[in-house]
Amino acid sequence: MKAVFIVYNQAHTEKVEYIFEKLAIRGFTRWTDLTGRGSVSGDPHLNTHTWPEQNTARLTIVEDIMVPKFLDAVKKMDEINKDVGVRAFVWNIEQAY
Repeated sequence: MKAVFIVYNQAHTEKVEYIFEKLAIRGFTRWTDLTGRGSVSGDPHLNTHTWPEQNTARLTIVEDIMVPKFLDAVKKMDEINKDVGVRAFVWNIEQAY
């Protein structure tokens, strides 16, 4: 099993919900009203007058076979509008209860 953590500009919310629905990923935890700045490119999302945008994040645990499908969908979403911002990270789950 893998943990997938996706951080995205809140403007991507409907697209991310569509990805989860399309891939039948039911379980997740969502954080809203997040601030930050990407390490690669893009503007800060700090929820301030100068940098008004903000982020949302989701964490889900999926079977290994789902990871390439998920990352491919995220990459396609990012390629359509690189200025909005999205990143996904994956790590191993050793045990779960």
